[in-house]
Amino acid sequence: MQRAAFGLATVAAGMLREAGSVYGSRVVLLVGVGDNGGDALFAGALLAGRGVTVHAVLVDPARAHVGGLSALRDAGGRVVAGSSVESVLDRADLIVDGLLGIGGRGGLRGAFAEAAAAARNSGAPILAVDLPSGIDADTGEVAGAAVRADVTVTFGTHKPGLFVDPGAGHAGIVELVDIGLEFPASVEPVIENLGEEDVRELLPAPSHSSHKYSRGVVGLAVGSERYPGAALLATGAALRSGVGAVRYSGPVDVVGSYPEVIMGGGHVQAWVVGSGLGQDDESVRRLLNVLSTDVPVVVDADGLRLLPRKALERSAPTILTPHAGEAAALLDVPAEQIEGQRLESVRRLADSYDATVLLKGANTLIASPNSPIRVNTHASPVLATAGSGDVLAGIIGGLLAGGLSPLDAASVGAYLHGATGLLAARSGPVAAGDLVATLPLAWHNIRG
Repeated sequence: MQRAAFGLATVAAGMLREAGSVYGSRVVLLVGVGDNGGDALFAGALLAGRGVTVHAVLVDPARAHVGGLSALRDAGGRVVAGSSVESVLDRADLIVDGLLGIGGRGGLRGAFAEAAAAARNSGAPILAVDLPSGIDADTGEVAGAAVRADVTVTFGTHKPGLFVDPGAGHAGIVELVDIGLEFPASVEPVIENLGEEDVRELLPAPSHSSHKYSRGVVGLAVGSERYPGAALLATGAALRSGVGAVRYSGPVDVVGSYPEVIMGGGHVQAWVVGSGLGQDDESVRRLLNVLSTDVPVVVDADGLRLLPRKALERSAPTILTPHAGEAAALLDVPAEQIEGQRLESVRRLADSYDATVLLKGANTLIASPNSPIRVNTHASPVLATAGSGDVLAGIIGGLLAGGLSPLDAASVGAYLHGATGLLAARSGPVAAGDLVATLPLAWHNIRG
C-alpha cells in the first residue's frame, strides 16, 4: 500500500505542478471503503507533507481505512462532511477518486453516485485510484453512474477494463505503478496490447532472395460502380502493406491510379472482399466466389452484411472487421449491447463464426478462438472518417498475404492504421486518402 500511495502521490504532484504549483494547492480525496480508500488517504498524507491542503470526504465513515485516516490527520489533512463538502470541491485543484476498487461491480449508487456527480460538477481534474469507480475492472462495462477520470493510476498490472470501451473512455491517461507484484509464467493474460517493438518484430521484411511472389500476392474483390472509392483506397493501402503484388477483381478502373495492379483473378495468398461491394446479386456472387477459395480472407463492410448468420464453413482462416452496427447484425442483438459489452461481444463473434474478429472502435479489439484478446490503443479520432475502414482492410489483407497469422495480421494492421492516422493528423484534418499516402512513413518509423 505504501508503494501504491507513493506512486499515486507522485502522479498527483505532477498534475498539480503542470497546473501551477504543488505547494499551496488544494486536493480533495473521495474516500470509499477498503484498500482503494486507504491508498487515497496515504497519498493524501504524503501530499499534505509537501504543503498541499488536503480534505477527505468519507462516503462511508464507519468503513474508512483506519491506518490511512490516521496518517492523513497526523500530516495535517482534514475530514469534511455535510455542507462543507460542496465548498471544498468547488475550490479543489485536484480530486482523487478512491471510492471503489477493482472489486466493485455495477454502477455507483447512493452516496457514492452523489460524490461522483459532485466531483464532475466541480470542474476540477480527477485522478482515479487503480481504476475509475463504477467501471468493471475485468470487462470495461459501465452499468450505471461512474467516475470519468482525467488520469488513472493503476497498480501492479493493467486491468482489462482500462483499455476496453466504454470503461476506457472513463480512464483518461493510464499510469502504471509497480508495487512489486510477481505473476507466474503460466498465467495467461486476459488481453494483450501490442507495443511498437512487438509490431516491429511482426512486420514482414523482404530478404536478399525475395521476389514479388514470395513476398505475397493479395487479391481484392472490393468496390463497385456505385462505390469506386472503396476499391481505390483498399488498393492503395494493399500496395503499401509489404506485399509483392496486388490483384484486383472488380468493375473499377484502379490501374489508372495504380498501374502496378494486376487486373483479374489469379493465384493469391489472401483475399479482401466486401469494401464498397454493394448488396445486389452480383455482390453476393463476388462474395461467395471469394469465400469458396482455400486461402485466408478478410471480410469487410458490405461483405459482412451479406454473410450467412452462422459459423463460416471454410477450410482457410477468415478475418471479419465489423463496427458496432455490423457486429450487432452478425449477433442479432442491439448495437447498444455491442457498445456496452465489447469484450464479451468480440469473443462471441469469434466463437460463433470460427473467425478472427476485429471489432472497430476508439480502442479496437481483436479476438481469435482460444487466444487472448488483443486491444489496439495506438490510434486517433481522425480515423473516424469515410473510407478509413477500406484502408484498414487493404492493410490487413496485405499482411495476411505476406505470411502473418490472422490474429497478427489484424493486430498489426490495426496498429499501422492507428500510427498512420496519428502521423497524418499532424498536417491538419485527415481524409482516407491521406492515410494511404502516409502509410509508408508510418511503416518506416516503426521499422526504425
